[in-house]
Amino acid sequence: MDLALQSMITLNVSLLLQLLCLAAVILVDKYIKKDKRMILFENVILIFSVVIVTQVEIYCQQHENLIFARTLTSMFCYIARPIIIVLFMRLQSDDKKPWLLAILNLMIYSTALYTDIAFTITKENRFVRGPLGFSCHVISGILLVWMVAIPIIKFWKEKKFITFFPSIIALIIIMCVMLDISGMFDSRVSFLQIGLVTGALFYYIWLHLQFVKEHDKALEDDKKIEIMMSQIQPHFMYNTLSTIQALCLTDPKKAFTTAEKFGTYLRNNIGSLNKNSLVPFKQEFEHTRVYSEIEMIRFPNIRIDYDIEDEEFELPALTLQPVVENAIRHGVRIRKTGSIWIIVKTENGYHEIIVRDNGKGFDVDKYMNADEEHYGLKTIKERLESLCGGELEVESTIDVGTTVTIKVPSMEKVDESNLRRR
Repeated sequence: MDLALQSMITLNVSLLLQLLCLAAVILVDKYIKKDKRMILFENVILIFSVVIVTQVEIYCQQHENLIFARTLTSMFCYIARPIIIVLFMRLQSDDKKPWLLAILNLMIYSTALYTDIAFTITKENRFVRGPLGFSCHVISGILLVWMVAIPIIKFWKEKKFITFFPSIIALIIIMCVMLDISGMFDSRVSFLQIGLVTGALFYYIWLHLQFVKEHDKALEDDKKIEIMMSQIQPHFMYNTLSTIQALCLTDPKKAFTTAEKFGTYLRNNIGSLNKNSLVPFKQEFEHTRVYSEIEMIRFPNIRIDYDIEDEEFELPALTLQPVVENAIRHGVRIRKTGSIWIIVKTENGYHEIIVRDNGKGFDVDKYMNADEEHYGLKTIKERLESLCGGELEVESTIDVGTTVTIKVPSMEKVDESNLRRR
């Protein structure tokens, strides 16, 4: 066996094994949507068939008595290629119009059994192209351009790179076709087949990336609901409404002011849930201040002092307010004179927010490791780290008080960290 034949066999066996493994994985993969999974599975089987039939066609070329078999294998390959491209397109669009071109191609090449309009195999077992012999090439070219255009249009609208991924697959297939047409390589080795197998693998990866994206979005939505349910606490709402109701009889003007503040608090709370990016500190501070003023109406024994030296920075929404809420609810509310100090400054390349109270304190290790049902310090710490590379430090002494420090890296600190990574 010569080296060229051995290389061709090795290549085709490798392609077939890849397709078999991919087909098996697709069948058991429950994460991809069922309709997309079946389309991809059907396409893998069709590509598998083309690889095998192509080799049978090459065998038929070498034997003059296999004219009819060569006609059938050539028909199959010409008919199958546009269908493969259409199935790839179906993975990214529900548009059924590409099927019209695939059906037209099928009708043209089906005539090879009784006319020479597409092609014919002579008695000498030579392939002769008919008047419509390049129909498959033209139709496949149109479909490939179409296949490139669909994700580009989606990318233009959505501005998300993942939508552009199928265009890269189409360009790989086009490049493989150009290599086959060039005639620089052994005709028994089809770059198109390599491109189609690569395309199937890439589409499987692309579909999985879409699942990951949707899964992450679902987790993010669940997180937003968790934050909403924890922040808009029924007890706080009921108690505030009860306070407003009582003030209506004793101090209507103060009741009006409290109701206005409560409305502002709810509006800011809900509005913050839709913000995945950072928000200005001034916005978060105003939200905290409104919440604090409502609580101080309910609990006149509480006093909050502010020392704001630095406010020109951004941080995740609903970061400072929950810390102050914890200080009130779990710390100073029980004190005869409960005090909270909020200090904001710049130190060591960080914007530092320090919330100190003289509350009852707690065991930090036990609290941070607990599975808290409410929006606690553990969640704030995770959001700070993931959204801005920030830090959260907690110090607490039972019966003395608690100090929570929020650290948000300054732009200079972020730039310095990026340079070190490089």
